[in-house]
Amino acid sequence: MIEEINRTAKFEIGHVVKHRLFPFRGVIFDVDPTFNNTDEWWDSIPEHIRPKKDQPFYHLLAENEESYYIAYVSEQNLLSDASGKPIGHPQVKELFGEFETTHYQLKNIKSH
Repeated sequence: MIEEINRTAKFEIGHVVKHRLFPFRGVIFDVDPTFNNTDEWWDSIPEHIRPKKDQPFYHLLAENEESYYIAYVSEQNLLSDASGKPIGHPQVKELFGEFETTHYQLKNIKSH
């Protein structure tokens, strides 16, 4: 019997999250149902903290004390950020509208 793997993402696009181990937070702008990055990226993670590949992975507009960047993080390493603070990443305004405590509303982006 083949067991079905549940790949329902815990977080949604627009959700504000923080990393479980490292001091950064961000807003989710895309979700992969399972790992979808390079082997080089995977191998660069220390083995003792390397996450499983068969879980959702999230693309974040991320920030820490020093900078803004794009992060790719496994679901097991994310927690909801209940700080109520918006994300300062400069690209947030391109994708999202109003901030509501724990999440952003996705903008209606129309192509011309």
